[in-house]
Amino acid sequence: MDIVFLVARILVALIFLFSAFGHIAAANAMAQYAAYKGAPGGKAGVILSGVAMGIGGVMILLGVWGEIGALLIAATLIPITFFMHAYWKESDAQAKQTEQISFNKNLGLIGGALALFLLFASQGAAMGLTITEPLITLA
Repeated sequence: MDIVFLVARILVALIFLFSAFGHIAAANAMAQYAAYKGAPGGKAGVILSGVAMGIGGVMILLGVWGEIGALLIAATLIPITFFMHAYWKESDAQAKQTEQISFNKNLGLIGGALALFLLFASQGAAMGLTITEPLITLA
């Protein structure tokens, strides 16, 4: 089962590592889009969210305080989901559907991050192939 958990961690981490790269490499364009969507923070917010996703992704991937990395990802996704994918604000049917799909996807990613948090925090190194024990433990 250690290998299955490792593969799952790799796949989840890749989503956030690719996203982190995109946030940092295209920070200007993403900041303009975030401003258009009404998200606060500007370019600094885009870079900060990219850094948070990158750090969280690496922590999950390597199993270095993976529960902290999972919480970091969830905490980053919550405001992004509500600011960037506010489908209820869209008047165009196609735009509304696109944003609702992205909103729902992010809800699933938040749920997955919270599930990873639970696994790392409750099972610790027993999950296998991790570098550190969790900082937060749930008995």
